[in-house]
Amino acid sequence: MLSQPYQSLLDCLSGCIPQARLISDPLRTLAYGTDASFYRLTPKVIVKVEDENETLAVLRACRELEIPVTFRASGTSLSGQSLSDSVLVVLGPEGWRDVHISDDHSEITLGAAVLGAEANGYLASYGRKIGPDPASINSAKIGGIVSNNACGMASGITGNSMGTVLGMRIIFADGTVLDTRDDDSRQAFLANRPDMIDGVTALAQRLKEDPEIVNRIRRKYEIKNTTGYSVSALINFDDPIEIIQHLMIGSEGTLGFISEVTFRTLDVPVYKSTGLMLFPDIARACEAVLVLKDCQVSAAELMDRASLRSVEDKPGMPPYIKSLGDTATALLVETAADDTATLQRQVDEINVKFADFPMVREFEFSTDPEQSAALWSIRSGLFPSVCHARQKGTTVIIEDIAVPIDRLRDCLLELQAMFEQYAYRDTIIWGHVFDGNVHFVLTPDLSDPAEIDKYKAFMAELADMVVDTYDGSLKAEHGTGRNMAPFVRREWGDLIYDVMRGIKTLFDPEFMLNPGVIVNDDPNAHAKNIKPMPPAHELVDTCTECGFCERSCMSHELTLSARQRIVIYREMSRLAASGQDLPRLSELKKEYEYYGDQTCATDGLCALTCPVEIDTGKLIKALRHDQL
Repeated sequence: MLSQPYQSLLDCLSGCIPQARLISDPLRTLAYGTDASFYRLTPKVIVKVEDENETLAVLRACRELEIPVTFRASGTSLSGQSLSDSVLVVLGPEGWRDVHISDDHSEITLGAAVLGAEANGYLASYGRKIGPDPASINSAKIGGIVSNNACGMASGITGNSMGTVLGMRIIFADGTVLDTRDDDSRQAFLANRPDMIDGVTALAQRLKEDPEIVNRIRRKYEIKNTTGYSVSALINFDDPIEIIQHLMIGSEGTLGFISEVTFRTLDVPVYKSTGLMLFPDIARACEAVLVLKDCQVSAAELMDRASLRSVEDKPGMPPYIKSLGDTATALLVETAADDTATLQRQVDEINVKFADFPMVREFEFSTDPEQSAALWSIRSGLFPSVCHARQKGTTVIIEDIAVPIDRLRDCLLELQAMFEQYAYRDTIIWGHVFDGNVHFVLTPDLSDPAEIDKYKAFMAELADMVVDTYDGSLKAEHGTGRNMAPFVRREWGDLIYDVMRGIKTLFDPEFMLNPGVIVNDDPNAHAKNIKPMPPAHELVDTCTECGFCERSCMSHELTLSARQRIVIYREMSRLAASGQDLPRLSELKKEYEYYGDQTCATDGLCALTCPVEIDTGKLIKALRHDQL
């Protein structure tokens, strides 16, 4: 039974949003209470919106009823950005999908629900692409990509959302709409919202009047940084509309809803050459990065020995990887050009630079697409391999940090020592080292309170190391979310954090939008609402609930997606094992018969886009067999 505010919300919205897109039943709200992070919050109500009018209606009703609201695109976020225990607003299956490419192909305008890979598909015939290239690009939607200032392997700090967004349409918490590309909209906003105009101008002036603070901000954005709000907007722009637009990038749904975006498109080089460079240890690999910085290199991906070990038995892997020493470290390097002569000059330059550099084995670059794909499969296989190999009942936590590249070697050596100190075994390190950015994966059992305490201690020490020793970024590209929110002040200091709080208060004075994300003064917020991963069934225990399966699931948006079937099944297994809340278990089982079983096509399509190749249909078939 819903509490009165939420029932009132449903009653209010029933006249403007079809009943099928107003969800409040316990099974489906639980199914949406997850994303690719290790947190879980269960919304009271889910609303699927298809257009601007519906979105405005939801905001108006929630504001009147004083109910918090969270916006969600695909739910592939890694730090708990798109979770809610109140109202979750998701993009409906039909709306927000407009696409327009300029005549000269230099710009593309995209609705919030267009997938990143779809955008690149529209641009491919023109030899263009969008700048952001996150690993989730096949599943992530444009609204989420921009809201998280998504980066990726080749986007660096100039090709990300912040560097390539030219305009956007924004819906603010109070219902005000601003289209930064439209002169009439800009003028109306200037006239009707002097509070926001004056507010961002004052915040910008507060930073600009302190040269030391300005220098610190510029220095910290010379590497990847998504910790907190994008305060670089306050010092890089004078036009308040431009400041507002760039503050929205990376704001993770806490300042408003981005419904449409115009990107500056980027060239796709015609020719590429790829090589796997192997070094005796991670220190030498980091030293090699400094050499490569003087070359024409489009991508350089570091993979430590634990990373390589996780994929060495996979089909198609070069056999020599198994024979590498315990400290060997790889750099997957790619150089690109628009003609073969330039490409060859770039390869020759790299070969000359590394003629006398200590290497484990000789390397060579290849323009063969098949050989290049085989090398990149090493890199792309890291995360799935770790997910698949982890112990049952453990959770996958991905962290990403960035430090100045001339200090990357010392940082990674210290990070490896921390893994030993905290007994995080087989922890892999990989990343986009040209940006000083590395990722690492931890796989703790978060059903054990002692493991949560250990994780908290590790995070505190990590923050000390990254901030105090290296003046780096605690979040480089995965967003602040809930996981790093308690550390934002730690990284930026009191003055800048107070400016960030001022940004939140200015845009969302009631703190109605996505509360708890980015601005959160609870020092233990990152250790609350933890999502355990109890063993449920050997067919699905490796699921990380990332949602990559959903774009190929036939019943997604109808009943449950493959991810959501696993979420509910895990909860039912947990309740059955614990003997707790048996009435709830009974209700879930009853509802699962239709939503989980009868509407699953069991066609195995979900396995095609699952990073760990889970066929949820096999689970449903097994459950059907057990009922015979």
